[in-house]
Amino acid sequence: MKKIAVIGVSENIGREVLAYLAEEGFDHRSVFALEAKSAAGNMVSYGEDEELDILGLDRFDFSTIDTAIFTASAEVCKKYIPQVLEKGVKVVDCSGAFFGEPDVPMIIAGMNDEKLVQAKRGLASVPSAGVTQMLLPLKLINEQHVISRIVVSDYTSTSVYGKEGMDELFNQTRKIFMNDTLVDDQQVFHKQIAFNVIPQVGEFIGDETQNEWAFNAETKQILGVQVKVHANCAVVPAFIGCGQYVNVEFSDEVDVEDVRNLMKKVAGVVVFDKHVDGGYVTINDVQGENNIYISRLRQDTSVENGISFWCVADNLRAGVAKNALAVAKLLSA
Repeated sequence: MKKIAVIGVSENIGREVLAYLAEEGFDHRSVFALEAKSAAGNMVSYGEDEELDILGLDRFDFSTIDTAIFTASAEVCKKYIPQVLEKGVKVVDCSGAFFGEPDVPMIIAGMNDEKLVQAKRGLASVPSAGVTQMLLPLKLINEQHVISRIVVSDYTSTSVYGKEGMDELFNQTRKIFMNDTLVDDQQVFHKQIAFNVIPQVGEFIGDETQNEWAFNAETKQILGVQVKVHANCAVVPAFIGCGQYVNVEFSDEVDVEDVRNLMKKVAGVVVFDKHVDGGYVTINDVQGENNIYISRLRQDTSVENGISFWCVADNLRAGVAKNALAVAKLLSA
C-alpha cells in the first residue's frame, strides 16, 4: 500500500488503526485521517511523535490514495464507500454495512484469505472483534476436523460502545467512590455499568441482541452455514478487552492435546495455560497486545466430541485493527 485513509478516527477503533499503522512503520505523510464531520484544525495522534490533521470526508480527494479502512458507522459507510470504490480505491469495511452481499467477502486474515477473489468491487469486510477473537484460534483445527456447533459466552468491555461507553463507566465509578448519586447517569447503558455486568450488547433483534446475532451470522459467513452457533453476550465493567468461554463440538473425534498443539501454530495466537493459581490470561493483561490468548483449554466431557477454552484479547487492537490492516494489505497486493 502506498497511501491509506482511515475513516472514523474520532472513535476507538479508528484511533487504534492509526496506532497500529504507526507501529507497522507507515510514514505519517502517507496516512490520512478522515471524519464525516470535522472542524478545521482538529488533529489526532499518530504514533508517539506525530499528529495528523482530521480531514473532512466530503472534501477529500480519494483519487490520491490506494486503500481506505472505514471504521465509521454503518450509515456513513453505506453513503460513502460506493463513492470511494468508484475512484478505484480498495476498501475494508469494519462496520458490517454490506454484510451478506455476495461480492463483499468477510475475511479473517490468515484464515479464509482465498475468499478475497469474491471482492469484485475491491471491497472486503472484517467481522466484529469477538468473532475474530473466537475463530482465529480454531483455524488449523477447522482444517482438520468438522466443527458442528459453537457455544460462546462473551464478556466484552465498555469500549464496544465507543468513547461514550467508556466515559460512562469512568464517571459512574468516580461518583460511587465520591459517594455521589447516579441518578440520571445512564446515558449509554440501560443499567448501571460500574461494578455490574449487563446481559445486553447492542439492541434486541427478537430474542437475541445485536452482538449475539453477529456471532451467529458472521461465524456462518466465515465457516459455513452448517455450523450451529449460540452466543451469550454481556458487558463487563472494563474499559478495553474481551474475554470469552468457548465450547466447540466436532463431528469427529478430537483430542485436547492435539488441539493445543494446533492452536500454538496459529500466527497471532498464544497459548498460556498453566493449571495453577493465576496460570491464565485475563482481560486486564491484554490491553495494547496484538495477540489472542488462550487459557483453560479442556476436553468438554458433557458432549461426545468437544473442547472448551478461555480466550482473551484487546478487542480494539487484536480484534479489529490488526485484522483490518492485514486485509487491506491483501486487497492491495
